[in-house]
Amino acid sequence: MTCGEHSPAHVRRIVRGYLRLWGLPHLTDAAEIATSELLANVIRHVPDRWCRLTLLRHDEGIRIEITDRHPVLPVVQPHDVWRESGRGLDLVAAVTDAMGVTRLGEGGGKTVWCEMKA
Repeated sequence: MTCGEHSPAHVRRIVRGYLRLWGLPHLTDAAEIATSELLANVIRHVPDRWCRLTLLRHDEGIRIEITDRHPVLPVVQPHDVWRESGRGLDLVAAVTDAMGVTRLGEGGGKTVWCEMKA
């Protein structure tokens, strides 16, 4: 999908619906925050704003993946309480059990992912 300014709100509703369907409504707040922040990074940093969202249910919980074609990997900024931007990955790390980035080959983009235990 190509992300616009309203994409995070639309995707939050989709994520909420799946978590309810899967019987995991207690993960909704954290999943919505993580998804919104990862999509905001696409909107801010990926020139064509294209990404693929994958929401996976497994025995231990859920995994959220945002894949884009931009070769630049995200950088976690040093913690600074006065910083006004660049806190998205800090938020994702705070509300999830694990997160990371997988490079998709030389110049092929990346998948930023996070996981939450049920």
